[in-house]
Amino acid sequence: MSPRFQTVLFDLDGTLIDSEELILASFRHTLRTHRDAVPPDEVFRVTIGQPLVVQFRSWARDDEELDAMIRTYVEHNRARHDSMVRPFPGVDPVLERLRREGVRLGIVTSKRGQIAERGLRRCGIPSEWFAAIVTSDDVTRYKPDPEPVTLALARMGETDPGRTIFVGDSTHDMKAGRAAGTRTAAALWGPYSRAQLEPTSPDYWLPAPSSIWEIRDGLPPPG
Repeated sequence: MSPRFQTVLFDLDGTLIDSEELILASFRHTLRTHRDAVPPDEVFRVTIGQPLVVQFRSWARDDEELDAMIRTYVEHNRARHDSMVRPFPGVDPVLERLRREGVRLGIVTSKRGQIAERGLRRCGIPSEWFAAIVTSDDVTRYKPDPEPVTLALARMGETDPGRTIFVGDSTHDMKAGRAAGTRTAAALWGPYSRAQLEPTSPDYWLPAPSSIWEIRDGLPPPG
């Protein structure tokens, strides 16, 4: 990796692990249970990458119902987690090579800590590979606010955000990274399309996990 990039932060869902179908199935179940209706999946996809309390607030009539929706979602999600979550092909070799080359790795996710750790285990990604894992348990403001990214950098001892690339699949990731002063790289293998991500002006486009090597000299990969 070029010396200018000493640290790489990753989002979790849609970037390191493939949990899209689990997330959508849990959303469908929750809305079917509490609203007896299931909106199109695209309504859910644009909220992926934010905490459940943010995702369900617009659906709930009050705080009591919000809490009930979150409980329904979590129960459904945890019961099916291990059978539906899987690793993205090509992620593991990229992480291993980054570590070999001395690049510090971190995770910034809107998931709760316990379920984030479970997702990593399910996909065979050791949590020990990451110098910092920041979850929704650690912050009071969530992506797209820069707080989670800034906290990860602080925990890793990185004083220059410009030496960091934040790799994520959502608009929330791109906005958070940009606000925190990092370079941003859009992972196009997640649920967000390039058209959805383009308004956030990522510094780099990554068609596949291995595309990270094409930006080692600071040049965006083709495509």
